[in-house]
Amino acid sequence: MKRKQQTERDLPAIPDKLYFTISEVSRLCALKAYVLRYWEQEFPQLKPVKRRGNRRYYQHRDILLVRQIKKLLYEDGFTIEGARIQLSNMPESVSQSVKVNAMVKKVIAELESVLQNLQSEIKVSH
Repeated sequence: MKRKQQTERDLPAIPDKLYFTISEVSRLCALKAYVLRYWEQEFPQLKPVKRRGNRRYYQHRDILLVRQIKKLLYEDGFTIEGARIQLSNMPESVSQSVKVNAMVKKVIAELESVLQNLQSEIKVSH
C-alpha cells in the first residue's frame, strides 16, 4: 500500500539552528536525500552552503524553500518546470503560507515545552 505523502501541515517544527545537514532537512521535510540533491540541480534558488568534503549545510531559509517546492510539486500539482516558473515569478521565493505554517509549528512546539515544564513543576511540588 502506498504511504500517504506528508503535507506541509504534517511537517515538524524547524529547530533554532544556523545550519542543518541533508539528513536533518530530509527528516524536517519528509523527503529522501537524493530528492534534495536533485532539486538543487533543478531549482537555482536552492543553494545550500558546501563545506569541506562537499558536505551540504542548509539554512532555515533553504528548508522553507524546500517546503515551498514540495508544496508546489506534491500539493499544487505543478511539474518541475512549472514549479521553477512559479518560483521565479514570486518576488519572495517562499510563499507566506509556508512561512506562517513554519512559525505556527515553532510556537506550538515552544508552548508544548512550556506545558511540559509546568506539569513537571506541579508534580515536584506535590
